[in-house]
Amino acid sequence: MDVTATGAGVLVEALSLHGVELVFGIPGTHNVPIYAALAARGVRLVTPRHEQGAGYAADGYARSTGRPGVVLTTTGPGALNAATALAQAYSDSIPLLLISPGVPTDHPRLGRGYLHETKDQSGAFQALCAWSHRVSSIREIPAAVARAFGSFAEGRPRPVHIEIPYDLLDVEGPAKLAEPYRIGSREPDPDALDAAARLLRGAARPGIVLGGGVQRPPGQDAGALALRLAERAGARILTTANGKGVVPESHPLVLGAMLHLAGARRWLADCDVVLAVGTELGPSDLWVEDFALTGRLIRVDIDPGQMYGDHVADVPVVADAALALRGLLDRVGPHEGARAPAPDLARELTGLAGRWEVTLEALGRALPPDAIVVGDNSMIVYHGALLSLALDPPARLLFPSGYGTLGYALPAAIGAKLGCPDRPAVVLTGDGALQFCVQDLATAVDEKLSLPIVVSDNGGFGEIREEMLRRDMTPVAVDLPGPDLLQLAAAYGIAACRADTPEELFKALVAALEHPLPTLIVVRES
Repeated sequence: MDVTATGAGVLVEALSLHGVELVFGIPGTHNVPIYAALAARGVRLVTPRHEQGAGYAADGYARSTGRPGVVLTTTGPGALNAATALAQAYSDSIPLLLISPGVPTDHPRLGRGYLHETKDQSGAFQALCAWSHRVSSIREIPAAVARAFGSFAEGRPRPVHIEIPYDLLDVEGPAKLAEPYRIGSREPDPDALDAAARLLRGAARPGIVLGGGVQRPPGQDAGALALRLAERAGARILTTANGKGVVPESHPLVLGAMLHLAGARRWLADCDVVLAVGTELGPSDLWVEDFALTGRLIRVDIDPGQMYGDHVADVPVVADAALALRGLLDRVGPHEGARAPAPDLARELTGLAGRWEVTLEALGRALPPDAIVVGDNSMIVYHGALLSLALDPPARLLFPSGYGTLGYALPAAIGAKLGCPDRPAVVLTGDGALQFCVQDLATAVDEKLSLPIVVSDNGGFGEIREEMLRRDMTPVAVDLPGPDLLQLAAAYGIAACRADTPEELFKALVAALEHPLPTLIVVRES
């Protein structure tokens, strides 16, 4: 479709054509024309209090809905404030689109001292995203948007950046809107499925590892197919942090998100056949760098590059997870041998998760079955909830794995709740992590979100404090005296309370899930 409009207008028409209904961002002097066009088009605009929070909110929206999240910033500092969120999205393969203005089209290479001028803004994002594209004309804008959404659909989704010189936003020009192109599902090679099925049929000690790639594409329920395959092949299932919740953790074949436990790694290394689906099997999943499998490895991934990473596939299956698992189900008959014993992880679980056990038990009792739990990179999450907060689909855990950022949970939960307004969402964070994004309490109030925010308070950066003690050094720069979180919540107009016992926490959570606005619940870590 041919249109003549301002650059901002063409951009918004292209976004609308690709189904964008919600944008997270902060207005600035260079992106005001885009805001005007979005408002005129009826696109919902959400204003976190920092661009990093806008990126995390878009990330949470994308993870919970399966649709790309869109972030709009101004030039220079506004765009670069979102950089950490984009790097996190790259690490976890999340479809995010950052749109920012840039310096004018006639900007010389050495610069002229424009407001918000960055030496090479697009180059900065090229180093963090799948790609960054600086358009050179109005007619190029729709093609850039179509390229972005095409890249989200055609393979491993990762964040991208589009930069539009701000002198193009207010001037009119012709453009041709690019229709969304449909990417067909990536079908598995039948010969590869045959080879994989032969290995699974002959395995005496099969194991399955499921990662975040099993969550996508949404609606295909690859997790249910994986569980049926495990039952048929006589296998047990481990998940990565990003795979937590894709299969019911109450099922006897599901060991849970315990890939980082030494006992689980020993068990996996002893499997004679391992099926890894939608996971890098990277050091951030395993928590060690020298892990090696001794058995044969089948890898299923949408990204061909994953077949030749740290763990080279004996049988590579480049395909959508659901299609590959369905094909394996058709080829693997009922398991007839004895099932290999599960690893005994009780001692490790008690050692790592025990400190938060009663808190997480109360949380688990209060959670509705379709809850979205959004965890920060806090001890109560990666030492606690990953291991001992059992989740069954459709419940989900959103967690910033890999890049491991702090300050993720609150804004990401805002994005998740906006994307899935009919599902309960709960924030699980530490007091140190919360203070990276505490200003987004205001955003949650603005959007009138029912959002329990559970804060495990250990007086600062607990993990780093403990690491310093393990090094026999006096902890330094890790103790954070204050603020009084209850008074801070009150300043934002948020209900708040302390929960000193598991029963108090349970009652506070039940009440918070019914409350129409956010509720801050502080639990003092023992």
